[in-house]
Amino acid sequence: MTAKISYDDVEVGTELPAQTFGVTRATLVQYAGASGDFNPIHWNEKFAKEVGLPDVIAHGMFTMAEAIRVVTDWTGDPGAVVEYGVRFTKPVVVPNDDQGATIEVTAKVGAKLDDNTVRVDLTALSAGQKVLGMSRAVVRLA
Repeated sequence: MTAKISYDDVEVGTELPAQTFGVTRATLVQYAGASGDFNPIHWNEKFAKEVGLPDVIAHGMFTMAEAIRVVTDWTGDPGAVVEYGVRFTKPVVVPNDDQGATIEVTAKVGAKLDDNTVRVDLTALSAGQKVLGMSRAVVRLA
């Protein structure tokens, strides 16, 4: 695959389409099974509270993966992501109800780099709080 977005058509400040991702306890159990991360803070409310958390929290890597979907959906090619890094600033708290939590992700081009690459700066919020800091991806465009 190749990115569907042309480097020449992108400017610093270009905004990517925002997305909101739902997270339920069932989502966390599915992710735990796929990743092999069965830490009880991600599924056991009693344990999570005993270790000082407000409730069960989403896996950090899950949160990171949901956020980069904004970039991969925009480029049309997951392989276009050359680098990606974040800092985990707050957990995504997932209540035990039918609603769960949401992760709201916005992104914009922060810099045009060499070799048809751009730096995309992402913002991820849950319950109005920033859950990822310094979230940046370098993406190779067409």
